[in-house]
Parts: sequence; structure tokens; C-alpha cells
Amino acid sequence: MQDAEERLDTSDVDKYVGQSIGGGQLKEPITVTDIRRWVQGLDYPNPIHYEENAATRTSFGEIVAPQSFTACCDVGHGTVPAIVGLIPGSHVLFGGDEWWFYGPRIHAGDKVRVERRFDGYKLADTKFAGPCLFSRGDTLYVNQRNEPIAKQRCTMIRYRADLARKRGHFDTAAEAPVFGAEQLHTFARQKRDWAQSGQSGEGPYDIAVGDALPVRPIGPHSRESFAREYAGLIFTVWGSHIYEDNYMGMDAGWLPELMGDVEGDASKGVGFDEGPASGHGDIEKAKLIGLPRHFGYGSSMGAWALDYVAFWGGDNGFIRHARIDYRNPVFEDDVTLVNGTVKDVRFDPLLGVKVAVVEVIMTNQDDVIVAKGPVTIELARL
Repeated sequence: MQDAEERLDTSDVDKYVGQSIGGGQLKEPITVTDIRRWVQGLDYPNPIHYEENAATRTSFGEIVAPQSFTACCDVGHGTVPAIVGLIPGSHVLFGGDEWWFYGPRIHAGDKVRVERRFDGYKLADTKFAGPCLFSRGDTLYVNQRNEPIAKQRCTMIRYRADLARKRGHFDTAAEAPVFGAEQLHTFARQKRDWAQSGQSGEGPYDIAVGDALPVRPIGPHSRESFAREYAGLIFTVWGSHIYEDNYMGMDAGWLPELMGDVEGDASKGVGFDEGPASGHGDIEKAKLIGLPRHFGYGSSMGAWALDYVAFWGGDNGFIRHARIDYRNPVFEDDVTLVNGTVKDVRFDPLLGVKVAVVEVIMTNQDDVIVAKGPVTIELARL
């Protein structure tokens, strides 16, 4: 039985279930530089997303955004509709993403708008912080032609920061790993091999259940690499967006030490070092929310999964659906190892193409699962 002193007060959250939620909207159309900055920040070396000569080999004929870039077109990368209502003294971790992609790709010149809805939540007891609210929010991405690009269902784990500190679930991760020269050499070789694996853009077709995708190491992570990922998000640029009147994310019950103050100084706003997300870049603030080291962004883990399967699928591949659960934080100094296995191959009569389902598993150097889930990709047409 749950201790009464550890219960979450969801009375304010309950008022908003099923409602449309406001938030930020980007002011301007997407630029080629936005796309390039995203793939650079996520270290995704597919040249069709940043090099004109490579892009001309594709049916697009120009630089096109990776599907992972869709989250970059939102102010808050899909988290806003899942952080609704006041829970005093609370914080939040990214719990997972589900994506449905409808067909249009994002190009430079597109003006993307989002529509948000708070879907609801469930309560569950966790080792990390006791009672947690697993909150679901939907974001629909639409272009200037009113074509739906994708829907994202984001799950955010809301919890009391004091209980997370008390339980110290992640204290065992307080000591950073140390890699030897041979291990670092192996990671470097695997990174090089993976970066070369999709350069042709051809993609697979004769595949079978059980086929393994090449491993992709990411890291060792650092405060600097987390900052590059953050800088890849368009909304981090001063003056890039506006907020609608019914935005309520700043009144979620954050700890006062993690509240930003933009008045007169844009550098003190919600960002890498200030505001609710500042635990990513400030280790003392990370400890306040129950995490012992700098840690990475959940949106990056989602992007890694999409990019990983898309690179394997080739220029003419198209991800239709993905559901990635985020199991553990990615900490500074860790290495993330991305692996994938083909779990299903079939011909889809509705789409008229072959599709493959790839189970993606991300682990750290200690084989701890940080994220996993299936990604369904449409392969080259017959």
C-alpha cells in the first residue's frame, strides 16, 4: 500500500484530460541550415541531409530533412502536451515516443505548425521515485499545404523530485566509466563502419527475419555533446518562436531552483543551463531531480532510433511507425550502442510495397537498456 505522504496530487492535471493544449509555434519556414544543424547535432552522417551533390541523386533532387527532424519543428520536441497541470515539487523525464508518419517529407521552405492534445495518464509505482504519473500527449505536425506530416505521442514520467533524491535509484551510476585505449579504438572503428554502411543510399531489399543491422556506437557522451544536441533544436534560437495564450507548461510545479527567468536576459530562459531542463547541463541541478551526472535528451534517443533504421533503409525507404520506450537516462561519459534486428518482413497490399519491422535496442557499456522498440519501415518499391 502506498504511503499517503508519497502520493501525487493529480487534481489539477485531471481538469485538462482530452483538451487541446497551446504552446510554442515556430515563426518562420524551415531552412537548409536548420536541417544541417540538426543532423550535425545528432551526428547523423547521411549526406542527402546536408550535401547538395548527394541529394541530387535522390528522387527529391534537393536536400531533404530526415524524418527525425519532425520533432525539431515543435517548440518542446513533442513534450508540451504531456506536461499539463500543476504537481507541486515535481520534475519530469522523457518516457518514450510513438510516431506515425503519413507521407510528406520536410523540405527547406516548408512552414510547419503543430496541434497539441493532452491524451491522459496512468499512475504507477516505480523504483526510481515511488508514485509516478505516466502522462501522454499528442502532437500533430502539419505543413503549409495543410498536409499532415506525422503524429507523435509522447510519454512523460512526472514524479516528485524529493522522493527521487531520497530513493537514490541512480546513485550506482554516480561514478563515470573509464574506457581503455583498445575499447575506444573499437568504438571508433564501429562508428566508421556504420557511417559507411548507408552512404550509397541503396538500402536493402532481399532481407530475412533475424538479419542484424550494423552496430552504431554513440559517445562517449559529454556535456558538450549534449549541448550540441540541444543547439540542433530550432526553438533554442532566440526569437525563433512565439507562445500561444493557453500554454501552461511553465506552471507544472517545477522546483524553484529550476525555474528560468527571461525578463531582460534571454540567456536566462528555458534552456541548457537554466529552466526546468537545466539538469542536462548543470550537475547540481541534476542531483536535485535525482540524477547523479549530466544526462542526455530523450528526444535524441528517439532521433537515434529513427535515423538508425532510416540509414539502413536507404534513400527510398520511409518509416511509417515507431514506438520507442526510454528505459534509463543516457549519462555523461557513457557510450550508447545501437543495435537492430529484423523481426518481420511482409508485403503490404495497401501501400504496395515491402515493409520490414526492425527491433531497435540501445544499451550502454554495461549492457543496461536505455531504449528499445519496433520501427516499421517501407522499403524500396518492387
